[in-house]
Amino acid sequence: MKKITPQDAARFGVRTKLVHAGRDPSEQHGFVNTPIYRGSTVLYPSYDAIKHRRNRYTYGTKGTPTTEALETAWTQLANAAGTIVTSSGLAAITVALLSCLKAGDHLLVADSAYLPTRTLCNGLLKRFGVETTFYDPSVGSDIAALMRPNTAAVLTEAPGSQSFEMQDIPAIAEVARRHDAMVVMDNTWATPLFFPPHDMGVDLAIEAGTKYLSGGSDLLLGMVSASAKAWPRLRATYDEMAVCPGPEDVFLALRGLRTMALRLKEHERQALDLAAWLRERPEVKQVLHPALPGAPGHDLWKRDFKGSSGLFSIILHPASEAAVAAMLDDLQLFGMGYSWGGFESLVIPFDCASYRTATRWAPGGPALRIQVGLEDLDDLKADLDAGFARLRAAG
Repeated sequence: MKKITPQDAARFGVRTKLVHAGRDPSEQHGFVNTPIYRGSTVLYPSYDAIKHRRNRYTYGTKGTPTTEALETAWTQLANAAGTIVTSSGLAAITVALLSCLKAGDHLLVADSAYLPTRTLCNGLLKRFGVETTFYDPSVGSDIAALMRPNTAAVLTEAPGSQSFEMQDIPAIAEVARRHDAMVVMDNTWATPLFFPPHDMGVDLAIEAGTKYLSGGSDLLLGMVSASAKAWPRLRATYDEMAVCPGPEDVFLALRGLRTMALRLKEHERQALDLAAWLRERPEVKQVLHPALPGAPGHDLWKRDFKGSSGLFSIILHPASEAAVAAMLDDLQLFGMGYSWGGFESLVIPFDCASYRTATRWAPGGPALRIQVGLEDLDDLKADLDAGFARLRAAG
């Protein structure tokens, strides 16, 4: 089998890249998958080698053949200059932000961002002298009015966590570039398959590999891919922090990578079908799914995205907390849990009102976030139909 060069990989389609990226059987005695390399210590063959660090691998926290395989694959997929792999999605967010911020800097963060991101900004970053301003995610190019001389980075997330606001990433990136600020994006919902972040002006793209990369709800992993401008500082920060993942998790991520495109398309198909069905339900006030025609943010999604995933939210008509509990507690197929991207369907109630600061969250009824798994759609609809009956009965 002829070795695939980077030039070869550049012309391949996404599914071909996913199958072959980061694999080199010739270096693994012909075995298809990169094996799990466990260990901390790496032996050097000579005094000269250890003095000048001539080994390809120098220490466990600096990388192994297993982590390098995933980094290489994700770099190709994201069209990036480089990728680092961390122990969780939140660790990826932390390393990305610390790589472009210092004491005295100003950070802009979308008001719809992942709640642990807000906690990081209001806690650790604040203690270390970074000031955060939360902004309306719909601001687009008007974000220029929020830029300061010390604004070092703008964090975006599209769509927003739970509430699913879309953002005009190219417009924000253009403004940030004029002010020499880094654009950081949480791209976990779309992945590079559906939104190529670096082609859209993003400097640091964060992915929670815990979600669709795994597909099995059985690992914790984060990744940050970087533009050429952002890569040196990202890699240096990562090496200084040594927040490396476990080798078994990286191996599972590599295994999940090979089928991610097929799973994502099925999650997308199922979610759009269920979202359209839910929009017709009398109990549902609004469906928040940007890929659904007529939904908030659909025009931006249609312009910039190549697809959607299996996660969206709905707003119910006013109902008591007891009625919502009656609906959710006896669901058979929708578990209640704070993740997504796996084969199983999930649902969680949420309320952004207590922590939004730049925008007001007042949807007019209880909100539910739904992760659509790979079960039969008719079974999922029947499960929700029974839940809605309990909702109505509880008043």
